Amino acid sequence: MSPRIALVASSFHPYVGGVESHVRHVARELRAAGTDVEVWTVDRGEHLGVTELDGTVVRHLPTPMPARSARALSSFAAAAPGAWHAWSSAFRTFRPDVLHVQCFGPNGVYAAALARRTRTPLVVSSHGETTADDHDAFGTSALIRAGLRRAIDAATETTGCSEPVLDDLRQRFGLVGGVVVPNGVGPVPDAPASGVLPDSVDLGPRRVVLGVGRLETTKGFDLLVEAFACLDADVDASLVLVGDGAQRDALRALGDRLDLGDRLQLVGPLDEAGVHAWMRRADVVVVPSRKEAFGIVALEAWRAGTPLVATSLGGPASFVTDGVDGLLVDPVNAAALAHAVESVLGDGLLADGLATAGLSTVRRYSWSSVTQAYCELYERALGSSSTSSPDTSTRDA
Repeated sequence: MSPRIALVASSFHPYVGGVESHVRHVARELRAAGTDVEVWTVDRGEHLGVTELDGTVVRHLPTPMPARSARALSSFAAAAPGAWHAWSSAFRTFRPDVLHVQCFGPNGVYAAALARRTRTPLVVSSHGETTADDHDAFGTSALIRAGLRRAIDAATETTGCSEPVLDDLRQRFGLVGGVVVPNGVGPVPDAPASGVLPDSVDLGPRRVVLGVGRLETTKGFDLLVEAFACLDADVDASLVLVGDGAQRDALRALGDRLDLGDRLQLVGPLDEAGVHAWMRRADVVVVPSRKEAFGIVALEAWRAGTPLVATSLGGPASFVTDGVDGLLVDPVNAAALAHAVESVLGDGLLADGLATAGLSTVRRYSWSSVTQAYCELYERALGSSSTSSPDTSTRDA
């Protein structure tokens, strides 16, 4: 009999991003394999309650956390009992065999406490939240730092989306061992539902340099804008950024200061199919992150058959082979980044070779293989639990 899995995500639909996509695809694959699965995620104040996505139950649970001010502590004291009741009720209703934290935050603190209370195996998967968070939750919150250390210590398995992510957990949070479970990518998506798509933007004959992701400082799109402005005057190209975030206005202002005019296009957030449409139109996809835990955009570029230029700072360097299926470059060096982009735009043989190799490499990164890796961890976790904690009398939250 398949185990019942609660995927406890820091964020989920209707929000978009790498973790949200990862959890959604894993939930789909688990359901397709006959596994009972629910997604439990953080209620950000919308009070969405219990919803459903792709046939999977989604529970939006409150996760209040204490803070230092008297007012914040009072607010937490008032909200905490109700929050714990919601988490306990979710547990009693679904009866998960494994609690799987996806991207540690307040969701992880509550899931780890529930795992301890019910003696349920805990799996923790990090997606780079300890190093690539613009708000630096782990630098500012001692409670979150301590919570992650305790969760790692209690977890039967801990995974990271790349080796650099695991290295940080080992160096700062006491992890011993750890397993890399990367991101995946699915088949070519259906037609986009809505949004600013390539056929609605007049780019003329210009080449397209594409960046995709959250418009936040760690993602380095300001570095890409600066590098784009350094391209040789003979390069007739537009820079298109897909995504939204706190840096959107700053990026537009930077483009104005660099006199890019309509050569810089900010087209807003798009669904996976919309991203794929832009990647098919693009001549090169650039991942310019200052820090990157993995870089699912690289997989999407490979799937689209588009040449890739990626940051050497973090995850991509662990799976992109420089000069074969992508070019790796330090994006902080504007001249080097501009040179890499120019090389792809100006050398058809190089571009074709990178794109062809990427189409071959991406076959190794299916969501089914990601989910299979998790299922093997669940089996180990349940085996460990059955030998070390035979008493299940406390599995009432």
